[in-house]
Amino acid sequence: MARVAQIEQHGGPEVIQWVDVDLPDPAAGEVRIRSTAVGLNFIEIYQRTGLYPLKLPSGLGTESVGVVEALGEGVTDFAVGDRVGTTGPTIGSYATHRNLPAESLVKLPDSVDDRTAAAILLKGGTTEFLIERCAKVQPGWTVLVHAAAGGVGHLAVGWLKAIGATVIGTVGSPDKAERARRAGADHVIQYREHDIAERVREITQGRGVDVSLDGVGAATWDASLKSVKRRGLIVSYGNASGPVTGVALGQLSTSGSLFVTRPTMFHYYATKEEREAGFARVFEMLAKGAISPEIGQTFALEDAAEAHRQLEAGKTEGASVLLP
Repeated sequence: MARVAQIEQHGGPEVIQWVDVDLPDPAAGEVRIRSTAVGLNFIEIYQRTGLYPLKLPSGLGTESVGVVEALGEGVTDFAVGDRVGTTGPTIGSYATHRNLPAESLVKLPDSVDDRTAAAILLKGGTTEFLIERCAKVQPGWTVLVHAAAGGVGHLAVGWLKAIGATVIGTVGSPDKAERARRAGADHVIQYREHDIAERVREITQGRGVDVSLDGVGAATWDASLKSVKRRGLIVSYGNASGPVTGVALGQLSTSGSLFVTRPTMFHYYATKEEREAGFARVFEMLAKGAISPEIGQTFALEDAAEAHRQLEAGKTEGASVLLP
């Protein structure tokens, strides 16, 4: 018997319901895992509200860590008792138990505890592909990181510093500014007090940044356009303030023949080989101390609705984890 979150309609946190489900035995190629920690991510808010529509009724969540309890026919890469993690694409991580395709799982190093893994797999994998395979940041580049105290932003700052980049971070409060500095940001802009693009141009002596990593969306799109150097790159990877819409391609020309991409992690972690290589790099950077999830708060698994409220209201710091 599994305890599982479901939504039957898109809407506010109150649409999250909990139901008991009898799980069948794992099918061929599947494993059953008992969840020990579940990651909370902004994408679940997009899915719950319908910004990223789901086929209803639906579960919620993609990121979780657990212990293998049963194997389906043909599974040879895992054994009962293995500690594993997943970032999807199968939706339904808000659950005490679930059956998953074995190919979507990654074994966890003994050095990484369950809470850390649940907090860092999706955000760490996102950070890895954004910096190393999407933007292909090089030592000596200057990178603008929006929401530099957030889950991905905080990891991105540490990762970028570790590979030799200069980091300009944007934040909304003095507390978050200090957090970004602790992560290694060279310059921090409090956007409620300063115009982002003006400060970027001052810091870079008019040149602009090589790359803008923008997980905020609508509210920072104009700042990114005005902050990136000639022929620079905007990586728009999130919609925390709402989606970027109505983009005229001519803006890229008048802003300096800019490049822009709207990537998603699952296009960079599409194969077993990509997942293994990507997460190996994440664990490497974690072991070096370049990144840390800095879990700011935990919630009971069935308090997921309250966790959504706090995340959506900007009341969380760092990573959040749901515990069964």
